[in-house]
Amino acid sequence: MNMFLTKNTALPRRVLALVCLVSVAMLAFGLYLQHVVGLEPCPMCIVQRYALVTVALLAGLTAIFSGRAVLISGSGLLVLSAGCGAFVAARQSWLQWFPPEVASCGRDFYGMIETFPLQRVIPMIFKGSGDCSKVDWTFWGLSIANWSFLSFILISLITLMMIFRLANNRMR
Repeated sequence: MNMFLTKNTALPRRVLALVCLVSVAMLAFGLYLQHVVGLEPCPMCIVQRYALVTVALLAGLTAIFSGRAVLISGSGLLVLSAGCGAFVAARQSWLQWFPPEVASCGRDFYGMIETFPLQRVIPMIFKGSGDCSKVDWTFWGLSIANWSFLSFILISLITLMMIFRLANNRMR
C-alpha cells in the first residue's frame, strides 16, 4: 500500500481525479440506496452527503489546475471538508453504537432548516434523533455511517500524504 501511495502521490492531479471519481461513486451509491432500495437518509446522512459533494467538487476543481500553490491549498480545503464529513460520520456511528434512551424521530433536515434559525439547526443535527441511530443497512458488519467515516479518513490521509509530498518537493 505504501508503494502505491508513494508512486501515485507523485502525480497529484491523478490522485485528486481519483478522489473525485470515488466521491461521485459514493454519492451515486447513496442515491441508489435512497431511491432504489428505499432507505430514507437522516439529517446526519444528508450532512455527510454535502461533505462528500464538497470533497468531490474540491478534488475535481483542484485536479484541473496544475500550479503547486493551487494543488496544496485546494487539497488543504479538501482535507478540511473530509474532516468535517468524518466528524459527522463518527458522531452518527457513536449514536448507532450507543443509541439515546429516548428515540424520537424529530424533524427531517429540510424541515429543521425551514422552521428554525441556523444557530439552532446545527446543534439539533449533531444531537441526532431516533432515525440517526437506526442501522438500516450493513456490509461486512459495518453501517453506512461506519463506511462513510472510513472513506472520509482514507481520503484525508491520502490527500495529506500528497500535500506533504508536494511541500517536501518544493523545499528541495
